[in-house]
Amino acid sequence: MVARAPSGACLERLVRMVNPLLRAAQRQCPRTGPGRSPDYQDWQIAALILIAILHRRKSKSAQYRFLHERERQAALQQWLHLQEFPARSTYFTRYRQAHRLFQQAIGLQGLKAIAEGLADPVTVAVDKSLLAARGPVCHPRRPPPKGADRDAAWCRNNHHGWVWGYSFETVVSAPKNGLIVPLLASAAAANASECRTWLDKASQLPSPTRYVLADAGYDSNDAQEAVEYDQQGRRNGRRFLCPLQARAGKPAVGRYPHRGRRGQQCQRRQQRLDFLQTPRGKQLYARRNKTIEPFHEWFKHAFELTDRVWHRGLDNNQTQLLAALFAYQLLLRYNHRCGHQNGQIQWILDTL
Repeated sequence: MVARAPSGACLERLVRMVNPLLRAAQRQCPRTGPGRSPDYQDWQIAALILIAILHRRKSKSAQYRFLHERERQAALQQWLHLQEFPARSTYFTRYRQAHRLFQQAIGLQGLKAIAEGLADPVTVAVDKSLLAARGPVCHPRRPPPKGADRDAAWCRNNHHGWVWGYSFETVVSAPKNGLIVPLLASAAAANASECRTWLDKASQLPSPTRYVLADAGYDSNDAQEAVEYDQQGRRNGRRFLCPLQARAGKPAVGRYPHRGRRGQQCQRRQQRLDFLQTPRGKQLYARRNKTIEPFHEWFKHAFELTDRVWHRGLDNNQTQLLAALFAYQLLLRYNHRCGHQNGQIQWILDTL
């Protein structure tokens, strides 16, 4: 049995693990435009946000009060190389901008998890999950009531029904046996189309990935071709496993001519349907319900997102959701370093 570190040492180790990743993410999305450089680097602010979210401080005021405590402040300045602690207004302003850095950092940490042997990226699953907004719920045909979050939006799925709120989309490893590790992620309003948000992630898939599992909401020619074909239109060895939908009274594949772009797309849809119906395709697709669906429930439970999001406003919730997903990756890596071959991370949160 591996001994557990005391709370202060555990947090320090997490910060030391995450600092190089946040620095690398900052280099991938540098600041542009006129004006002098900020007094605090983006990675330093992101690290402060991450620590507050790991301790599940839900409002920005509560987060800042927690970080600003005298004993904790001295340790954070040492770990993050801060000459002075940022002011409250600085923390609030930079909080709304940190989601860009966290999105890059999630991709980098996903590659790190693969390199460490924690994640198996050969088969991955992608899905979007909905979260209710704070405050009163709007009505689609009425003006928003007082206090409603106007950045939220309506969306419906089979699990949640109609939801007024936000969404996050994750790509997770889907091995036959092994850990389920998030590799890529994004956050948006609830009505963001999966077929559009997926296109950015398709180009960032790890090179060993061969199979991508998705539900019928991802059925589009662009989504398929972004996975299975390169820029020259040649097959790249990957397969996109997704049920086909019949839309507007037309069949899922339909009749197609033997020439032209339309005919080529229909042939590719038929090939996808044929593979999905094979025993191998059915066996692979069965992993989706055992990986991405449970992961969303585990993640929401760990960061108390089952009922609703933490903040109001799209930028604030993008930062919180992506920071929490980045924290989930970090906790899995730390748990693995402690010698535990499982995905049980609650003990680390309790130790903090």
